[in-house]
Amino acid sequence: QVQLRESGGGLVQAGGSLRLSCAASGRTFSTYAMGWFRQAPGKEREFVAAIRWSGDLTYYADSMKGRFTISTDNAKNTGYLQMNSLKPEDTAVYYCAARPIFNPGARSAQGYDYWGQGTQVTVSS
Repeated sequence: QVQLRESGGGLVQAGGSLRLSCAASGRTFSTYAMGWFRQAPGKEREFVAAIRWSGDLTYYADSMKGRFTISTDNAKNTGYLQMNSLKPEDTAVYYCAARPIFNPGARSAQGYDYWGQGTQVTVSS
């Protein structure tokens, strides 16, 4: 079993930056995928980015490309989401998740076995 814990959310002005962390406990594998998703009130859970835990392969939602960067530190068993040029529409609860296989299906919340509790990101205008 894998347990995930997000941190790093908060309040930031438009154009600012935040770095979210996802600390994992339990056994993980280099082929596992870590995904970041977000959900705003009244909206569906949205894919943000995903990474193979080894750090060599990534996916990004089109709206995040050039602004967000996903990464891992396997020695610390921690994943990160660096968010730059934040916009008010980025306001949401951000969740990290893990699934055993990294493939295009990692762009969907379906199939993720493990989820963190979420961390609130609020971007003011």
